[in-house]
Formats: sequence, C-alpha cells, structure tokens
Amino acid sequence: MRRLLIRPGAIGDTILGFPAMEFLADGETEIWVRSEILPLVKFGGRVRAIASTGLDMVEIDPPRRTMDDLGLFCKIDSWYGGNREQFRKAVKDLPFEFHEALPVSGGVHAADFFAGQVGAPLPAIPKIEVNPVRHGAVVVHPYSGSAAKNWPFDKFRQLSERVEVEWANDRFERLDDLAAWLAGARVFIGNDSGITHLAAAVGVPVVAIFGPTDPLVWGPRGEQVHIIRNECMEDIDVDEVMHAVRAYL
Repeated sequence: MRRLLIRPGAIGDTILGFPAMEFLADGETEIWVRSEILPLVKFGGRVRAIASTGLDMVEIDPPRRTMDDLGLFCKIDSWYGGNREQFRKAVKDLPFEFHEALPVSGGVHAADFFAGQVGAPLPAIPKIEVNPVRHGAVVVHPYSGSAAKNWPFDKFRQLSERVEVEWANDRFERLDDLAAWLAGARVFIGNDSGITHLAAAVGVPVVAIFGPTDPLVWGPRGEQVHIIRNECMEDIDVDEVMHAVRAYL
C-alpha cells in the first residue's frame, strides 16, 4: 500500500513526531516535511519538502500536479490542514486521516501523544541514527524559537567561564551534519529548542533548561537527559546548571 505522511512543524515538534511516523513507514511510504528536516528522516522511502509540493495552495486554487500526486496514495496520514475547513473540503475525496498537530491537553508527553494517535508503542523516544564526529567538547546552544524560552545569554557566558565550551550557533547548514557533530559531544546544554531535541535524539547527554513550557509535555527524551526548570528563567543559577553538567564530565 502506498502511504503518505505529511508532518509540518518546527524541528522539535517534528522530531517528537518521529516515533509515530517511523511506526507507520515502510519502504513505499513517502514523507513530506519542512525542507530543513529532510536530511534527518532515515525511515520510509521518498522524502519531499512540503514547500515543493504545492500543498499550501490546495485550499486556495488546487494545483493539478499536487492533486494528482495526492491521488497516487492509498492512505494519507496528515498532521497538516486538519483544523482548516477549506483544506479539508478540497481533499475530501482523497484518503486523508487527519491528526492533531499539537497535544490537545497537558499531562501527556508530546511524543506519546503523537505515537498514541497511530497506535505506536509507548513510551515514544525519538532516535536518529548518525555517524558521530568525535570531538568530546561541551556544546552549548543558547537560542530557541522564542526569547521567552531562553536562559539569559549572560548566564551562558558565565557557564563558559567555568568549563570550556563549543558554541553550536550556525556552525552547520544541514541538520544531519549538525546532528553528527552533536553526537560526538561530551555533553550538550541548551534551552527548550529543536536543537536540544536533536541532541537528545542522537544520544548525547543533554542538560535542558526550561522556563514557561512544561517539560512533562515538551521535554527532550533520552536515557541521559537532565531537565532544569524554573518559570522565571533568570532564577536558574549557573551553579545549578554546572552541577548537572559535571555529572557527565
């Protein structure tokens, strides 16, 4: 059976959806994701960037090529468009099954929520296989998609005065190259961000610093993940983070 999986979303959201997607995928499964996610998808068959498919035009003026492409599949699992009435109307004759793109309530980890939608085993722990680039550094990524989720940058600087660090920042253009480099680190320190989820998924020890978001829902998952949380992130002390980092040194 030819199957299509459509998974939009930011890096972290998509990685947390990987266990669900991998459970559904076989060699004939096509997967549509955001362009930067493409190199991370190691399961299924063909992988395409959503932006290249014309999907964003379906509810406005459906491109014939896009509708023909969608018509090739016997089953379409989509985390895209389920809350948009016009999109649902446009594809009503196609074999879409829509899934909520974000957890609808607290108390359930996002990875388990997505896995539960498709009957995948729990707990769902994202894993991305890479060939590590061995360097053994302490890696810091001090950013996220929202300033409200960032531990004060000055505190990251203070941390770097306690232990020698490598700054991830924009070091790599492709996420698979970044993933391989992260996998060779001694420990990773970051905020609630997609890159923190990437580090956890490749198996590196992670110290994740959380503020307003709930780590019980959005925390990175892995055997070596330590989460520090305070809704007022300025109150998270450098000593507390350094104590967690030392456990992996």
